[in-house]
Amino acid sequence: MYATNVRDLKKNPSAALRHARDEPVLILKGNQPDAVLLHLESTLGDTLLTLRPALASVLFRDGVLSLGAAAKLSGLPLVDFIQHLSSLDIEIVKADETVAQEAKDMSAWLKS
Repeated sequence: MYATNVRDLKKNPSAALRHARDEPVLILKGNQPDAVLLHLESTLGDTLLTLRPALASVLFRDGVLSLGAAAKLSGLPLVDFIQHLSSLDIEIVKADETVAQEAKDMSAWLKS
């Protein structure tokens, strides 16, 4: 899937429209997925095949779906979906409030 940011879209909208003829174009605001540009001449089946990974990526990023559920929704094998997320700079493992404590526990365990 082709991705572009809002700034580049403003500079050259024709490039995004050209890419949209082949596949949906993911529009990024900052580094976050914000919108999808679709070419209207493609069939609904073709659109779904390329739109599903984009939708699954956003739902995973926002914590609505687990990695496995998002991969299933995307229609991609798990490994391919993880690579898709990586290409969008979406982290697979998210840090939370327990990470610092787990790092301390791991350090203590490694020292022993």
